[in-house]
Amino acid sequence: MTLSPRPDLWTLDPGVLHLNHGSYGAVPRRTQELMASLRTEMDANPMVWFRTVADRLTTSRLALASFLRTDPAGFALVPNASAGVTVALHTLPIPAGSRIVLTDHAYGAVRYAAERFARDRGAEVVTVAIPLEADDDTVVALIAEHLDNASVLIVDQITSGTAKVFPIDALVAAAHDHEVPIVVDGAHAPALIDAPAAAGADFWTGNFHKWPAAPRATAGLVVAERWRSASMPLIVSWSEYDERMPERFDMQGTYDYVPWIAAPESLEVLADLDWPTRRPQLTALVEEGAKVLAKALGTGVAEVGHAPATMRLVELPSGVDLSGGDMLKMRISGELKAEITFTGFEDRQFIRLSAHAYNSLADYEKLSEGLPRLLG
Repeated sequence: MTLSPRPDLWTLDPGVLHLNHGSYGAVPRRTQELMASLRTEMDANPMVWFRTVADRLTTSRLALASFLRTDPAGFALVPNASAGVTVALHTLPIPAGSRIVLTDHAYGAVRYAAERFARDRGAEVVTVAIPLEADDDTVVALIAEHLDNASVLIVDQITSGTAKVFPIDALVAAAHDHEVPIVVDGAHAPALIDAPAAAGADFWTGNFHKWPAAPRATAGLVVAERWRSASMPLIVSWSEYDERMPERFDMQGTYDYVPWIAAPESLEVLADLDWPTRRPQLTALVEEGAKVLAKALGTGVAEVGHAPATMRLVELPSGVDLSGGDMLKMRISGELKAEITFTGFEDRQFIRLSAHAYNSLADYEKLSEGLPRLLG
């Protein structure tokens, strides 16, 4: 059964080609309406709101943990995956002279965090080069070579810049064989990988605002039992010492809790979309869309090993200058009414295409009609 696109479930501008869900997501209409109702309730009586918000957060947190199929006792809410990685680095012992190991596919903010902690602790950041086309065995072997004297390994589950799926189970085993804690940046994994947090990592963190389509600033942090007593939220607030993990992460003063409370509504939207059936269809859609665009550009679709659902890399023509990439994206937005993103790896440049339930093949065909002219 082929499911029809459902742009009606979103409030996205129908005059724009929305082909970059992987960056900021898009919140469904139902979730937006719930958020508006919650904010009206909050501002009608802030005292009552903040007296009752803890119970609502517990309900939401349990629903999100269940969606990930992970132990709720080790699942905390955080604003984004970058915050989750930072909590992990705060928690782990990183002795002077040790190594923080990551790969050249790591997200920029995660790399900056590793560099900060290495600088503060007198450690060294070691970046492992992983070829774009590397198979799983090669990925594990290349990383394992650098785990001696490592205090932590940080790896992506699905890389942001290159849309490559890493073999997390095997990497967890390799890290633990070397007695090295492993932090998994699963920013793109929820709703694209079943039970993404069940891989035995010391820390796993992922965003709900991408394919689960939850409100932005909603993410999860899963902490292995051995680290739970030491894991603390980044903001010191009233629950810092009085609560256990994960409750101590819930109440962060006057933080806006509406996105966290409303997030399970987006999971209901996914259920109504028959996500287990729709997800492989979106994989086929973005694969076909990428081929259409690559043909129009005279290039190809990058081979990245295991390709994740709903993201593909289309190679840009060699003459395209991305030194002013933001200006080029603004031109594409203004002239073609299309939202896309560029990425690069080594000396190659790509358009990273995404797909969600509001997309159809016509979106990619329309982009293919106008983009070659603009890039030329």
